[in-house]
Amino acid sequence: MKPTKESFGRLAGGTEVHRWSLANGGTRLKVLSYGGIVQSLEIPDRHGRYTDVSLGLATIEEYVKSSPYLGALIGRYGNRIGKGEFTLDGTAYQLDVNDGENSLHGGSKGFDKRVWDVEPFVSGSDVGLVLRHTSADGEMGCPGTLKTEVTYTLTRHGDWRIDYAATTDKATVVNPTSHVYWNLAGASSGTVMDHELSIDASRFTPVDSGLIPTGELARVAGTPFDFRRSKPVGEDIRVAHQQMLYGKGFDHNWVLDKGITARAEQVATLRDPSSGRTLKIATTEPGVQFYSGNLLDGTLVAADGTVYRQGDAVCLETQHFPDSPNKPSFPSTVLRPGQTYRSTTVHSFSAR
Repeated sequence: MKPTKESFGRLAGGTEVHRWSLANGGTRLKVLSYGGIVQSLEIPDRHGRYTDVSLGLATIEEYVKSSPYLGALIGRYGNRIGKGEFTLDGTAYQLDVNDGENSLHGGSKGFDKRVWDVEPFVSGSDVGLVLRHTSADGEMGCPGTLKTEVTYTLTRHGDWRIDYAATTDKATVVNPTSHVYWNLAGASSGTVMDHELSIDASRFTPVDSGLIPTGELARVAGTPFDFRRSKPVGEDIRVAHQQMLYGKGFDHNWVLDKGITARAEQVATLRDPSSGRTLKIATTEPGVQFYSGNLLDGTLVAADGTVYRQGDAVCLETQHFPDSPNKPSFPSTVLRPGQTYRSTTVHSFSAR
């Protein structure tokens, strides 16, 4: 089925926002041109009953006013850069600071708050959208004119694939990701603490009180961060571990055992026992940020009137590591003229 579009309202300046709908292989997806936001993603349970498994909002006004990156494309740099500062090729850069003294998810007007150009496509048995945005040199303090293209594909198997590509005319740093909040029992169903999660990672990056990595790659063994074997999200979330206190739960980067790969490899599985729905994530990236919805505080309201509260969803953001521009030992996020940044993440769904 060819993707269709409809108006989703207008921004304060008059720019129209569109909502695109596409379906394939049993998965139904709705995407906004504003922020590349996944407003809804519907999949069936073990009995074939559909529900939306990603947290979303009803109007463009709500997304502009208060959304904590619900379903959004994130960039230029996903996650945090300490004090919003880094030096590249001897030049110091000051980024927009929007998270205490740090820069988070590209600053106060990152990719999530831009209107993207969207082009639908049908290719063989796949359907999808190509989203394009050009960031000016100096936007949010970042060097280089960055041209970004993100392709959302629904395959005939119902997989949701994201392919990122970016080029620059000046050396810069790039680390895009997707910030979907998952609740496989249904977006309005309440807590996900009984969801079962596994992450193929033997190490994680501990953080300081500002959630900036210390530079250490710590072992997960013997800590609440050990998800090498599947366990409920909430099993260790109240353990009085210093890292858990800093994050108010899980809000950390896991160092994937596979490292950077040419093809997307499976790294995490999330399952809801009640519905049987399972999400498997494969990626080319070396890290994944697992966030347990710690700051959802009841101020966001779903389209059906339900409020989103702490622990009502989790995020699994495939990425390079936070603060990599200031940590030479971390995998590099530098992109130079003549190079093309590429990354792929695939979300596969099933139910049993």
